[in-house]
Amino acid sequence: MKLFQVQFSVLGLGLIVGLALTLTGCRNAYQFGLTNEGQNFTQGNSGFTNQLDILWVVDNSSSMGPLQTNMANNFTSFISSFQTKNYDFRMAVTSTDAYKANTKFTQYAAANAPLALFYDGAPGVGTPSGVFVIIPTTPNLDATFVTNATTGINGSGDERAFSSMMTTLNNPLNPNFLRSSSFFAVIILSDEDDFSLYSRTEGSWGSNDALDHCYADAAMDQIATTAYSGTTHVATCAGQTPPDSVQSYISDLDSLTASTGATRRYNVSTIAVLDSACQVQHSADPNSTVSIVGQRYIQMSQATQGVQGSICDPSYSNSLSAIASQIAVLSTQFFLNIIPNPSTIVVAVNNMPIPNSATNGWTYNSEANSIQFHGTATPPQGADINVNFLPLSANP
Repeated sequence: MKLFQVQFSVLGLGLIVGLALTLTGCRNAYQFGLTNEGQNFTQGNSGFTNQLDILWVVDNSSSMGPLQTNMANNFTSFISSFQTKNYDFRMAVTSTDAYKANTKFTQYAAANAPLALFYDGAPGVGTPSGVFVIIPTTPNLDATFVTNATTGINGSGDERAFSSMMTTLNNPLNPNFLRSSSFFAVIILSDEDDFSLYSRTEGSWGSNDALDHCYADAAMDQIATTAYSGTTHVATCAGQTPPDSVQSYISDLDSLTASTGATRRYNVSTIAVLDSACQVQHSADPNSTVSIVGQRYIQMSQATQGVQGSICDPSYSNSLSAIASQIAVLSTQFFLNIIPNPSTIVVAVNNMPIPNSATNGWTYNSEANSIQFHGTATPPQGADINVNFLPLSANP
């Protein structure tokens, strides 16, 4: 009998466990063995942390009051599953004008430095929570989040969510937040798209309410302003410098989390204007005169396996629930060190068989070579996860 030692990495759970493989001639359903029939992984129940670090980027421009209220009123749809599964989460809030606190911004002023601090409520509005990072034991957790996420409506109308996100994350004055072993989730709420570019002064693109931003991309400009000025906007934007690429911010997040591609340990979701119908509807709201389709938010979300919700939904409950479910899926995937024959995979949690289902079960992610859990099948803290399969190279 020969003993081997391997490591099994669990994304988002903050755990690397050394597992013993024993060469044996027989098969035991829940014994970790390598035989001519395949390989079986057993995940121990020690060391679980279920770490999630969640940054909310909330637009604080003048049209955002009702949208912030909608998100706050439906916060339970997001957080309840993480509380039930005993996740070790951290949550913080920033706004879409935190970029003005970055020294690279062409109009940087020292007076704007506080804009990149985590929010504990809208400046000068109501009583601040005094809590900058929410954790599971935070007293009155839901009420604290409502206070923090209500960023107010006195911020800049030149929304730059991506550069604000990075400015806040890199601010040494904020409490320690992003952990090396956590899954990192970003959630953006905004009724205008991101136009991050540190070298651009505020409001420098366009000449009326519909033209306050330019992609400098004719097709994207046309989509963004269809409800307003159509081709006029494209002509106005000719020769302008486009915003920083979406890929540049994906690269920043890759570096920040030391992860990339199929094994990224982060995702970015958004509740934004997703189409022209919502754009027209929202622009007719008395609280809003401008609405821009969140094309860059959609690109970022799609590239990082995030979720897209619409700001025009009467309730954000379904969007927030879907965002939470996707975070749970990505943060509990188990990476295999052998390519399996997918049809032979059998999964059990605490010795109970789990169905192959994208609703309340497990699925195999061939791109990442991992097992992902969904819905009610997501393992709780301290669970034993067993995966049996025949290697792809083996004959069934």
